[in-house]
Parts: sequence; C-alpha cells; structure tokens
Amino acid sequence: MTDLTDCHYSAMTDPSYPTPSSTRHGLHRLIEQEDLNFLLTNRLPRALLTRFMGWFSKIEHPLLVKLSIRVWRLFADLDLSEARKTEFRSIHDCFTRELKAGTRPIDPDPRVLTSPCDAIVGACGQVEGTTVLQAKDAPYPLIDLLGKPELVEQYRDGSYVTLRLKSSMYHRFHAPADLEVEHVTYISGDVWNVNPPALKRIAGLYCKNERAVIRTRLRKEGAVLTLVPVAAILVASIRLHWLNVLLHLRYRGPHEMPGRASFDKGQEMGWFEHGSTIIVFAPGGYRLAEGLGNGSPIRMGEALLVSPAL
Repeated sequence: MTDLTDCHYSAMTDPSYPTPSSTRHGLHRLIEQEDLNFLLTNRLPRALLTRFMGWFSKIEHPLLVKLSIRVWRLFADLDLSEARKTEFRSIHDCFTRELKAGTRPIDPDPRVLTSPCDAIVGACGQVEGTTVLQAKDAPYPLIDLLGKPELVEQYRDGSYVTLRLKSSMYHRFHAPADLEVEHVTYISGDVWNVNPPALKRIAGLYCKNERAVIRTRLRKEGAVLTLVPVAAILVASIRLHWLNVLLHLRYRGPHEMPGRASFDKGQEMGWFEHGSTIIVFAPGGYRLAEGLGNGSPIRMGEALLVSPAL
C-alpha cells in the first residue's frame, strides 16, 4: 500500500488502484447517451465549475489524489504506463504529465506535418472557400474563429484538421514541423464541452469558447501554419512555453501577443490542463495523411498532413 504520509501517490504500484472493468464499462454506456451527456456536461455553471476544478486539481494531498484518480478511471480509459513519473503530487500534476523518452517517435519526413498532440480526429479536409465544418452539416466561417481577415485569406481553399483530446490523453502539444511562432491572439470566451454531443447541438461552438490563435511560419517552405488550441469545460487554462503568462478565464492582460519563438519538429510548445481541442490550418496543397479521417485516433508525432511541395 502507498504510504499516505508521503506527499506523492504512486499510480503504478498500488494494488487497489485498478477499477473493475464492468463498472467502468457500465458508466461509459451511461454517459454515451447523448442527451444525458450533453445535459451533464453543459447545462451546469460552466465557468464556475471550471474555476473550481482549476483550484481543486492543484491540491496536494495523497489520499485526495488517490481517490480522484480512481474516480477519473470510472469515466475514462486512463493509461499512465507511458508517464515519465509514476507518482503525482496532485491531479494537475497527473493532467499535465510528461511521457517517457521515446514513447512518441516523430515522423522525420520533411513533407509531413505531424500531429501536435494525442487526439481523435474530428472534422477535417479542405476549407470550402473560407468555411469549415465543426461536425457533419454544421459549418462555421473562419473569420468567427480566427478573427483576422488577413489570416483567414491564408487558408482560403486550404486544409484543416480538428484534433480532440480526451480527458485521459496526454495533454501536451508539440510543433508539427520546424517553425517560427510569429504572433498569438488570445480570445476569451465560454467553456462549452467540445465532445460530439455538444458539437451537434451548439452552432459555432469553437468560435464561442476560449482559445489562442497561434500563427507560425514553416522554416523550409515559408508557409503560414496556424494552430488554434480551444479550451473547454474544466480546462480553461492554456500554457504556452514562450509566454510568461497562463491564459485562462481570469486573464485580463493584452490579447495581442507579438513575439517570436523557434521550435524544432516535435518540440513541446505547451499544454492544456485537462483535455480539449486543437485545430490545425495549413495552406492549399496539403492533404490529409493516408488512413486518417473523422474518428481516427492519432498520436503526437504521427503524420497528419502531407505537402507535395517538397
């Protein structure tokens, strides 16, 4: 048994840690009922609950961490076997865990933009003029998401991929290619859940939620690549390594953040504090990597988009 006088919790060695699969699967089936899922995860005081979770997740108490991870496993397929650490001081420490070296190989092909994160692929494909899909039969205009007409024009008839991070996934995100960050626009907003039931019911959901628009330029091609991390309920905190602020619901600083940062392909750029979405926008000429489509699982470092230009 883990010594509860220790300020850490070992998620790997505690024999009482695993949750019976029958209980977990039963809860999964319950929350997969779309109407109930939407009610439970959206018709709540979302901002208040998100602020509470931000406070609660940072409490360092071994028994609380142990019980919280047990509850988390009731609702999600949480796998900590790849985590660099086996002991966590808080739930936040577990949410933002790093991985063991070598667990996410980076595709070395220079034509390939790799996935910035572990995710499930959502709506993806070609931008129709300046309109993209949130879900089937649910389009939204890029200007509502990106906010700048000149940036929208970069992706007219371009390509996009929506990447949804489940709460149990690795929460850090990485550079899809060798690139230079040119500008960040922080857009405060709501914290709707970003799961499929909500995407079907809330028009323009990504355009309503808190997000950061990260404009970057690929070193080799000079093309503009934009990443849009979108926060959600329980996760309205985004950390970007090159900024010395945490972007969250209480942030009241400048929303336009010029300033350059350089990243090599696969280098960590930041993290979410729970799970959410990253939307990747690339100019025309890029195509989705073979085998990917709506619903496909993908891991950080695997091929996401391919350019025929190189």
